[in-house]
Formats: sequence, structure tokens, C-alpha cells
Amino acid sequence: MAIPVMKPLLGEEEALAVAETVRSGWVAQGPRVAAFEKAFAERVGAAHGVAVSNCTTGLHLCLHLLGVGPGDEVVVPSLSFIATANAVRYCGATPVFADIDPLTGNLTAETVAAAITPATKAIMIVHQGGVPADVKAIRAIAGDVPVVEDAACAAGSTLDGNPVGTGALLAAWSFHPRKLLTTGEGGMITTDDAEWATRLRRLREHGMSMSAADRHAAGGAVVESYVETAFNYRMTDIQAAMGLVQLGRLNGIIEQRRALAARYHELLAPLGLRAVTDPAHGTTNYQSFWVALPDGAPDLLVVLGKLAEAGVSARRGIMAAHMEPAYAGHPHAPLPGTEELATRSLILPLHHEITDADQKHIVGALADALGLVAS
Repeated sequence: MAIPVMKPLLGEEEALAVAETVRSGWVAQGPRVAAFEKAFAERVGAAHGVAVSNCTTGLHLCLHLLGVGPGDEVVVPSLSFIATANAVRYCGATPVFADIDPLTGNLTAETVAAAITPATKAIMIVHQGGVPADVKAIRAIAGDVPVVEDAACAAGSTLDGNPVGTGALLAAWSFHPRKLLTTGEGGMITTDDAEWATRLRRLREHGMSMSAADRHAAGGAVVESYVETAFNYRMTDIQAAMGLVQLGRLNGIIEQRRALAARYHELLAPLGLRAVTDPAHGTTNYQSFWVALPDGAPDLLVVLGKLAEAGVSARRGIMAAHMEPAYAGHPHAPLPGTEELATRSLILPLHHEITDADQKHIVGALADALGLVAS
């Protein structure tokens, strides 16, 4: 059987929490969502959490809240899952692709500065693969332009000694199964602004002046009003029940992933391959463990095919939106760092069931695929 590239850590506690929610009769957005919002916000150092259906809808709500619309530009990395750029298009605005540092996979102050124009309405940075971006430097160059953080992969990563999310203007998070903390699908927005949090909760629920849960709790005859055109981006209590259990596992998951990543670095060192690691300004949760292929290596698809033959389920490195058909013809500046990582990197398996023997086999198979000698 192939070694899978990822596997969520789920157990009996999650199953019991979901079953209890089902038995309660309240399965839509309700008290468990509220509890999960509070607990997650506290974990990432934010004042408020707003649960949503997924990170993509969270990014859309952040931009909508900031008034991003037709005629506006939003600086984004092309090197990210396509949802980052798509969220800009949902608002009718134009994504402007900035290049990344190939050592971290993230935007830098210099690459952002090169992409800012008078039409720039927001900057969306990504903590790619859990590697924290240098938010402080980017905020300094942004000036009055708001910075939104796509923290889809970054739960448990740190920045300047604090959890990623601490002090964020707006940050959006993902709980997809490929993330460390999962609710199946689902997402969260965090912010320190109470008024924004109130409006975001309204925006996720059709613009209703009072949520369904609040109407139920009121006990009497209550008629809601619809104060603005909005969306249906809610999370269910079933998902939140799982999320609360997962949140309790997060520290242990990060500790194990960092230990596995350290072992990968040890095994890869004799091959001279560059792999993802902590930046100077923070620590990564190793949501993904990517490796850059050396000069002269076979084509990425050839390497992935050889790994598959050896029973290793690897993946291409982080995608580049500007190289996908959906963005064909979309104008952009040269993106050499982006294209280097998008075409010359791959993601190795990393999850709680990976053993030392697995890692030796994975690195040995990679060495064989590249024509290198593993120690």
C-alpha cells in the first residue's frame, strides 16, 4: 500500500462529539459554533472568531467587508491554492500577482512593493504551507492599505514569538482535512475589531439582524430583518463539535510534525536537497513538507511517477495560479521565484502514522528518482 501524503488525526473523541451533537437535535450553527469560535480565537491570540463554511468564503467575506469591488486591485501571491486569487475575483476586483521568496514560499515586502499601484485596495498575504510570512515588514510597506492574512495552513505556526493570527487585521483559516486541525470542511475568520466581527457574523447568515440561534434563545415571538445583501457561509454545530476536539490535539500534532520534519532534514542533508524550514521571524507547523528539486533533475511528473511506483504518494509543490487555465492571459510581472517552486518542488508525506522506516523509504525512493545516493 502506498504511503499517503497526508492523513487527518481523527479518533473516538471526535466521533463521540459528533454523535452527541446529532442526539442533541441542534445540528446547524448554534452553541457549539460559538464555543469553537471563542476557543479558536483564544488559541491564535485574536479577540474574535467568526466561523464560516470554509476558508475561501472567509477570504471573500474579508474582502467584501473592506469594500473591495470592481475597479480595485488586490495584491496576492500566484504561488497559492487558487482560492486566494479567486476570492478577489468573487468581489469583481483584479488580483495582482506578486512574486515570492523561493526560500519560504511567501510574499516579501520587496515583492509586494513592486505590485502596489494607486488602484490597490488590499494586500492578501499567505502563510504558505504553514510557513509564517514576514507580516511586520509587509505592513510597513503597505502603509494605509489593509493587509488580509490567508492563514489557511497556519494554525499553530508562530510569528515574532506569538501565534500566527495575533494582531492580524483580518485572518482567514481552513479546517480542510489536509490541514492540521480539521472539521471536514469549514473555516474561521479572526479579528480584534468587535464591530467587524458583528458584521461578519451578519454577512455569513444572509444579512439577518438576529441569528437563528439567537431567535431560538429569545423564547418569544421575534421577527428578524435583513439589513444588507449577504451570503450563506455558515458552519454547522456538527463541524464545530469536531473542531473543539481537534483544537485540543493541536499542540501534540505540531510537536510530532516538527519532529518528523527534523528527521526529514537529517535524511535529506547528505543529498544536498533544499527543503522547507523555519524562517528567521517564526516557526512553521509543517503543514506541508516540500523539497526543491536540484538543477538537472528529471521533470517533476517523472519524479512523482517514480515515487508512486515505489509506493510513495507525493504531490507537486504549491501551485501557481497564473499558470492555470483559469488565469490564462491574466497580465502579471515576471514571477521567477514563483515558477521555480511551482515547477521544481514536491510535497513529501507527513502525518501522524509516518514511521522512521517510512521516512527512510521515502527519502531513498526520492534519491533513486533523482539519480542520487542516499546515506
